[in-house]
Amino acid sequence: MLLFCSHHYFKYCKISALALLKMVMHARSGGNLEVMGLMLGKVDGETMIIMDSFALPVEGTETRVNAQAAAYEYMAAYIENAKQVGRLENAIGWYHSHPGYGCWLSGIDVSTQMLNQQFQEPFVAVVIDPTRTISAGKVNLGAFRTYPKGYKPPDEGPSEYQTIPLNKIEDFGVHCKQYYALEVSYFKSSLDRKLLELLWNKYWVNTLSSSSLLTRQVY
Repeated sequence: MLLFCSHHYFKYCKISALALLKMVMHARSGGNLEVMGLMLGKVDGETMIIMDSFALPVEGTETRVNAQAAAYEYMAAYIENAKQVGRLENAIGWYHSHPGYGCWLSGIDVSTQMLNQQFQEPFVAVVIDPTRTISAGKVNLGAFRTYPKGYKPPDEGPSEYQTIPLNKIEDFGVHCKQYYALEVSYFKSSLDRKLLELLWNKYWVNTLSSSSLLTRQVY
């Protein structure tokens, strides 16, 4: 297991256009239900690089994601098969959706991410709001890592403002000091460009693939 010298070691999260496309489409397909998936990638210094993602067969509700044993079996089989066909990326995080209530970690999310960082480090949690993504015309996404239990982070300035529904305010407030956000950016690799061309007829791919947010980099 890798040990990192700081509770705030990872500062950046770079997401490929392919992974972003698959995550947002999956989140959107869930409607008002939360969905969950796994991300594959690697680390480069203080940066977590997400190259690909896939959906997990879990039971979602309007308040939480239930990660069933079958989902983890599916995840393990997927990773093993990816290695057998020459994919070098490892599992680097999980994602789930918050339909209509913003990108942050609930109490359940914090507990899940703490366990992931304890046993599957390095690992990052990504949250997507498909409802706000569609209404705002831009991807509403956050990447987070938790602090160790009992750790008190230094006071920081206010984070980017977002509206939290009244029925979620308490859950947000109780746990918001237990994790921190990574700076997120997006990029297109040569593989992404080929796959995006195949998906060109999807109604919002044109916006994503031509976005100025996407830088052309090779990883």
